[in-house]
Amino acid sequence: MKITEILMAEHAVFHNLFDHIEATVPQVRTLAEVKSLGLIMGKLMAPHSKTEDDLFIAPLEHCFDQIGQKETFHDEHKLIDQTLEKVQKATNLKTARATLLSAVATSRHHFDKEERIVFPMAERILKTRTLTELGTKWLEDRDKKLRQTK
Repeated sequence: MKITEILMAEHAVFHNLFDHIEATVPQVRTLAEVKSLGLIMGKLMAPHSKTEDDLFIAPLEHCFDQIGQKETFHDEHKLIDQTLEKVQKATNLKTARATLLSAVATSRHHFDKEERIVFPMAERILKTRTLTELGTKWLEDRDKKLRQTK
């Protein structure tokens, strides 16, 4: 399986999570519930962002540099992480809700750019063999982490 297929599949899961958060957060009644949703999102986003940064974006760095976007994708991952950290530090429900919904909106915007620009660019520039090798590396890393948790 190609890394682009893996990342797109993860994006599909995230879009469902984002839909749930957007539908649920306005009705949530406690700060702890919002923080819990933010924590779940952050725990899921962190390994996804790391995969993109380590396995996927690195081979395309030269392309991002040429289109003036070299720092953008890394910065957006950091912004999402920082926003999710702010959810955990929020001291009132209204702020926590708004901050979590902001993290979701930023994530959706970032995913949209990846799906429209980055993934198609990778498919054009990188060989199928390279994309498949990166997908295999992802599977090996995932299996290694699963074995460590047992």
